[in-house]
Amino acid sequence: MSDVWTIAKLMEAAEKSMRAKEIEEPRLDTQILLAHVLTCPRIQLYIRSEEPASDTVRAEFRTLVRKRLDGMPVAYIVGEREFFRLSLEVSPAVLIPRPDTETLVLEVLELVKKRTDPKIVDVGTGSGAIALSLAMQHKTAILTAVDISADALEIARRNAVRHRLESRVTFVESDLFAGLPEGERFDVVASNPPYIARDEFAGLDREVRDHEPHLALDGGSDGLAVYRRLIPESLGYLVDGGWLAVEIGSTQHAEVSDLFERTERFADVRMVRDGAGHTRVIVGRKV
Repeated sequence: MSDVWTIAKLMEAAEKSMRAKEIEEPRLDTQILLAHVLTCPRIQLYIRSEEPASDTVRAEFRTLVRKRLDGMPVAYIVGEREFFRLSLEVSPAVLIPRPDTETLVLEVLELVKKRTDPKIVDVGTGSGAIALSLAMQHKTAILTAVDISADALEIARRNAVRHRLESRVTFVESDLFAGLPEGERFDVVASNPPYIARDEFAGLDREVRDHEPHLALDGGSDGLAVYRRLIPESLGYLVDGGWLAVEIGSTQHAEVSDLFERTERFADVRMVRDGAGHTRVIVGRKV
């Protein structure tokens, strides 16, 4: 029986291979991949640890492990990622939602918590993570989700259907605000725009650099190109007293705050820290 490939032995071998490749979370990644193959919750891997793995399971699991060893993110391998308690479809057409971005969602929810039927636009929606989380948490919010990528919007639409939110979110293919109806106004503009400077790409983790969409990462020569457009252009789409809330890179607070101030149309500009203590979100109120 020692030669039988059990669930436990498969996990042990895969984790060892990932450690050798210096994968950041080898145990977690191993569990996610094997649970995906077995179509079971991760906790069942321990309950089933001594269960023999079929040849089909072993072959499929090893294929997925090879992809992980080659640097493909786990979320792309299994085709989904959890964000703000929502399971979202992802593919290389969209950024993988990260916990840092939950800071932006929480801040927008705070801004609109006393409002009925607030209108919110998520600029650069990607998988729809921000827009759908807001729609799920604020039951009367009216969402518009914008992205320049048709492929990203298709994934966001499927995620809306998956969570029965399609009736409350409008999807628009657009370069920032260009595709929105003339005269459209929102209580909040929220955005997690591209903010990686081009000379930083070489230093990114290979998972990000080689697999995630550069369109959603490339912030121009200094990482601020989209902010230079987004911040002043948002004024034409905010109601008086409306809020702009943007995610930023952890070292960009001074530069992005200055862009808010230069418009001379934002008051109460403030910074919000994420769970790690980094400045992650900047908000300002249109006056």
